[in-house]
Parts: sequence; C-alpha cells; structure tokens
Amino acid sequence: MSKYKIKKVETEQEMTQFIRFSEQLYARCPYYVPDMESEIREYFDPKSNPGLEFSSIQPFLCIDVDGNVVGRIAGIINPVANQTWQVKNVRFGYIDFIDDIEVSGALLDAVAEWGRAQGMTRIQGPMGISDFDKEGMLVEDFDKVGSEVTIYNYPYYPKHMEQLGFQKEADWIQIRVDVPKEVPERFSHVSALLKKRYGWRVHKMTSREIEKEGYGRKVFQLLNEAYQPLFGFSKLSDRQVDAFVKKYLTLVDLNLAPCIVDKEGNLIGIAVTMASLTRALQKSKGRLLPWGWYHLLKSLKWKHEDHVEMLLIAVKPEYQRLGVNALMFDDLIPVYNRYHFKYAETGPQLEDNEKELNQWRTLNPTFEKRRRCYGKEL
Repeated sequence: MSKYKIKKVETEQEMTQFIRFSEQLYARCPYYVPDMESEIREYFDPKSNPGLEFSSIQPFLCIDVDGNVVGRIAGIINPVANQTWQVKNVRFGYIDFIDDIEVSGALLDAVAEWGRAQGMTRIQGPMGISDFDKEGMLVEDFDKVGSEVTIYNYPYYPKHMEQLGFQKEADWIQIRVDVPKEVPERFSHVSALLKKRYGWRVHKMTSREIEKEGYGRKVFQLLNEAYQPLFGFSKLSDRQVDAFVKKYLTLVDLNLAPCIVDKEGNLIGIAVTMASLTRALQKSKGRLLPWGWYHLLKSLKWKHEDHVEMLLIAVKPEYQRLGVNALMFDDLIPVYNRYHFKYAETGPQLEDNEKELNQWRTLNPTFEKRRRCYGKEL
C-alpha cells in the first residue's frame, strides 16, 4: 500500500495548498523565484483565464499519510495546439515534488490517467496552455538565479523524469549578454542603412495607443505570425490577446519596448524588455500584501535591478533575416546604459531556432540555463 495519495484540487483551501507548496519546497533555495499568488489563482479560474474557454485544466496534490503536501502538478489539454500539430497530447505544468520517485511517478500518472480518459495518447511537459506560459524543466545551471518568466527546479527533477521513462522532446536555452557601453558598429551601420533605404524606424508605443487605439492587439497579432512555426505553439484567441496586453504591455516601461515600423507605419518587429523583478519577487514571496507591492513597484519605477529581461523579440516572417533586429539593438543599448543595466538575459529560446540565436553573436553571448520538454507515450 502506498504511503501517498493523489487528490484533485477542488476547494479554495486545496488551491492555497497547491500554490504555497513551492514556497515550502524552495524555502532555503536562493535561486528560486516565486510566481505571484494572484496570477496562479487567475490561471486556474475560467473567469480570469481566457485560455480556459477552449482548454481544460486539472490541478492535483500528492499527500502523505500525515496529511502533508509532498507534490503538485496540473494536467492541461489544449485542443487548439493538438489540432495545429495533429497530436493528442495532455500537457503537465506546475510540477513540484520532494525527492521521492514514488511522488513524482504518482503525480505524472495522475495526469496521464486524466488525459487518457479524454482520448489523449501522449503526455508532455512542463508546458502551459500557451507559448507565453512558463515551460521547460531546468536541466543545467541549477546554481543560477531564475527569473519571473522561467521555471526553476532542483537537480533531482530531470533524474526522476529519466527514471520514469520520459524522453527529450525539445530544449530551450537562455542567452545572457553584457550591455556594451557603445552600440556595436555592425548594428549602427545596418540600422542606418535600413532607415535610409527602406524608411524603417523605431516607434515607441504610448499608453493611449495600447489601451485606446488597438496597438497592443497589433503586437500580439505579430507574435501569432512570428511564433507560428515554433514547438508547441498555438494561435492566441482575441480574448487571450487582450489578457496578455493587459498583463505585459500595460506594465512594462515603454522606453524598453521598441517597435519597428515601415515607412507607412506598419508594425514589422517588436522587442518587449523589462527591468528584472527577480529580487522583488523573492522579497515579496509572490504576494502583494503586506509589502510585496512596494518591492515590485520599487524595481519597476524607482531603483532598477542590475539587469533587464528580454521577454520577447519578434519580426514578421517576411522581414526576418533582413536586419530588423539591428534597429532594436541600436535603440535599446543606449537606453540600457541610461538605466544602468549591466547585462540582459533573454527568455528561453529553442536550441534549434538558428535565426533567433544568431542575432546575439555580435554581443558575445553566454548560453545557459537549458530547459527541457519531456514526452512519453501513454
């Protein structure tokens, strides 16, 4: 008889246990960066998460004989992604567990059974509903601090996955670059050439454009186009777009989010970057009250941390490989210096996305924090 049992999360109290288990598990880990509690609650709430209009989700807890939570996981089925890629995948996300193979195995079995009951034939993860959710289990560089947009986990996690028969489906890596004091000549030269030859230019969005004139929607429509070929991607619905506009674009400092437009003003590229919230989230423990709001506001508005998160960069497919990124870097590097950022770090990027990775070569990048999506037949 097992000393553990799996329980579906069905009550507010159980959801609180689900959310706060990671706080217990990583209480002494200086590299872990918590999610905002409020955001996790909204993620599982159909009224707040438009992705749940077409996707289904089920969180689970693993409980020991004394009633203590020893693991958590969420099963996710995204029919749009499955139809796009012609698969029958149940995804798992929000996976955390103590170092006991019986716990990790029970959690993944619970998602597998839940998915199998709905006709799924394969399990994969960690992934979310959309490509803008956290994805990929950390498999290297466990001694480096995480970020607000990435998963951190202990070194024993990938060992469990391999023991349980899961195999690699995709890897993401992050790129770290020191902010140069001057714009590299290659970027400034290409930027000047594109401005002169094609009339392309940098445009900084305004709050009015985002909130009243639909510019935020244009940004995410561009992302839908640019990211379409990427692993696991599925097109965002209009309601998802509106939610992401509110979540990201109304929060970032617009000086750090250059748009590239053609001579008619049409959007052809975008870089969304943001002062890191790593230390603020660690201090707040993922809660706004009582003083979490102060730490977050301080990092965003008053005293920036020493690095910037490059959340996403996207270029319309027909303009890729034409040097659009040079315009972005030509604009961002002087801004980063004014803000006293010492280095920049990207979000996870697919290891085989050569177009994305090659743009960093001029900046002498460091490739680190490899993350992996695992898969297994049911």
